Amino acid sequence: MLGRLGRFTVARRRWILLSTLVGLVVAGAYGGGVANLLSGGGFSDPNAESVRAAEVLEEKFDAGNPNLILLVDARAGTVDDPAVARAGAALTQELAGERDIVQAFSYWTLGNAPPLASRDKSQALLMARIHGSEEHLMERAEELSDRFAGSAGPIDVRIGGQAEIFRQVNEQIEKDLARAEMLTFPIILIVLVLVFGSVVAAGLPLFVGIVSVIGTFLVLRVLVSFTDVSIYALNLTTMMGLGLGIDYSLFMVSRYREELRAGMEPHAAVVRTVETAGRTVLFSALTVAISLAALMVFPLFFLRSFAYAGIAVVAMAALGTLVALPALLAALGHRVNKWVLWKHKPVELGTGFWHRLAMFVMKRPIPISLAIVAILLVLGAPFLNVKFGTPDDRVLPKDAPARRVHDDIRANFTSEEAGALQAVATDVDPRADQDEIATFASDLSGLEDVARVDALTGSYVDGRMISPPNRASQRFAAADATWFSIVPSVEPISPEGEELVDEVRTTDGPFAVRVTGPSADLVDGKASIFGRAPVAGLIIAVVTFVVLFLMTGSVLVPIKALILNLLSLTAAFGAMVWVFQEGHFSSFLDFTATGTIDSTNPILMFCVAFGLSMDYEVFLLSRIKEEHDRTGDNIASVAIGLEKTGRIVTAAAATIAVVFLAFSTSGITFIKLIGIGLALAVLMDATLIRGTLVPAFMRLAGELNWWAPRPLKRIYERWGFREAPSEPGEAREPVPAPTVAGG
Repeated sequence: MLGRLGRFTVARRRWILLSTLVGLVVAGAYGGGVANLLSGGGFSDPNAESVRAAEVLEEKFDAGNPNLILLVDARAGTVDDPAVARAGAALTQELAGERDIVQAFSYWTLGNAPPLASRDKSQALLMARIHGSEEHLMERAEELSDRFAGSAGPIDVRIGGQAEIFRQVNEQIEKDLARAEMLTFPIILIVLVLVFGSVVAAGLPLFVGIVSVIGTFLVLRVLVSFTDVSIYALNLTTMMGLGLGIDYSLFMVSRYREELRAGMEPHAAVVRTVETAGRTVLFSALTVAISLAALMVFPLFFLRSFAYAGIAVVAMAALGTLVALPALLAALGHRVNKWVLWKHKPVELGTGFWHRLAMFVMKRPIPISLAIVAILLVLGAPFLNVKFGTPDDRVLPKDAPARRVHDDIRANFTSEEAGALQAVATDVDPRADQDEIATFASDLSGLEDVARVDALTGSYVDGRMISPPNRASQRFAAADATWFSIVPSVEPISPEGEELVDEVRTTDGPFAVRVTGPSADLVDGKASIFGRAPVAGLIIAVVTFVVLFLMTGSVLVPIKALILNLLSLTAAFGAMVWVFQEGHFSSFLDFTATGTIDSTNPILMFCVAFGLSMDYEVFLLSRIKEEHDRTGDNIASVAIGLEKTGRIVTAAAATIAVVFLAFSTSGITFIKLIGIGLALAVLMDATLIRGTLVPAFMRLAGELNWWAPRPLKRIYERWGFREAPSEPGEAREPVPAPTVAGG
């Protein structure tokens, strides 16, 4: 099949290249503005109690957690001064009359409720809720910010809240994306020139990377017409589109030049490259796509959007590598080596660095493998102390306006108004059951970490009423339901916030309640993610095993690959906690450590990094298998396979690490985390794992590497994907089998 594809690309090379150029123009025009259509949320399970409670709030009360906060500063005196109080009350009334504002209240309209004023009474809060889709929230947040922010008589007003935070996150991501691309392309070009020595050859992987990136935007633009896609997918899929496009084409261009040096004519070399390196690319794309597909088991559209977009991006990278690149190689012929800046000194096969390293390791596999495994486990140890949370305003840079508003609220206020919990009770008669409502609200306000409870019957602090019911209290009543606003005195996204959710849910009351709010979202989100994580892991393990078995015909090699890939992730997961949770190097990397890690990040990093690690495993195994099929010598095949792929795998890892590290310059903390974590995982995999543990484990297993039970052997012989036979007369230099002590 791949041979026919190679011959087709050679015969139709002009049409393919013309179609590629037209496709790039169309994709750029149609997909260029995709960032404006992506969503900023998606961190909640739609079936969770917190989400169902939020739906009841929306349906019956047109209410929910405030998503717009106005921080009001008294320019002189305190917020209780008559002029400031009049201005604050007027501001509240004006905002309440705005289109799409379904609730608005403030320190002055709730009877000077203490938690809504700062400790020194110089600041007060105005809380509001904008109704509409996420895209509409961000549009209205921008409009309202332009209108209300600034000075108004005796007060200064600044804007925060989730709607404004999401808007600023979207703006920051677009800026980060442009900066990362500007940083990435020149550095990658330099790396590729160092690898190939030829400017033309170096430009080919960059061409495929550009095709993959622009194709990514088109794919996301199409996807967003059918389903929600997270704005954060834009960065990761761009990383992967660029990284995988360059990785795959690196192997193709390298193999093509190898075939030319072996004496093949250009068109025959293209076909042979597609049959061999193309087969490896196809298997690699399958393994990466499988790892990303496992994200679809999670109900959070934040994770599912990475699955949809990631699979499509892998397909774009593979398509560009297997179709557009061979057509370009056929058009170039020997000119692929034009504009040579220097020539790599040819090294006799069997004497290079990677060959010597493989032989060194295979002479002492046990002590080396034990030492490397110990190092990786030590690097991964910090992950044992991981604490999970959800993103908040602190993912933004410290100088972001919304971030500065919320920093002031954390520092100067005793409660977390924007992080209030809502307890929703249905099948309640608000008129007849007011005594029960008052008692329950009083009981909730007496919980240790509760600052205030607002209810139909008034506002409560420490088990007593501080404000009687007023016109604003009517928002808590519907025909057959009521709800309670529970303002915490602790950080909502924290272990204390999670404990408060459990306390509210288990507080005895006259009626059952369902609890929502940021802390409840965290509790339910963690339960949803980690309840499905084993299923995702099982899918990745089983399908990856099947793909590698069909490639190698071995039972042991796929198991070994799975184990080594898990080991390659330990350093990245340890660094995730040590750096981003505990805050080491936070000043240098310019982020704020919150003491938690977003609970979606380990899942996302695992699926992406596992797929990329398997990517390099497939590249290496394909050459080892090719050599073993040719010579039947396990030791020689490992040493020669590592020698033939070592330089290219290292170059591929370096280029994709550059891509990831460029995205680590993002102002959004968890984009920075993913960039650094994935770069570390890739570099560990391409060096310690491929350079030491693979040859050590394969030396220890010996010929058992290629063993499979007879029934599975028959399956492989019938359905397996074996290496294409060499062309008749193809020049192949025999390599003497090396000698290993004890072998």
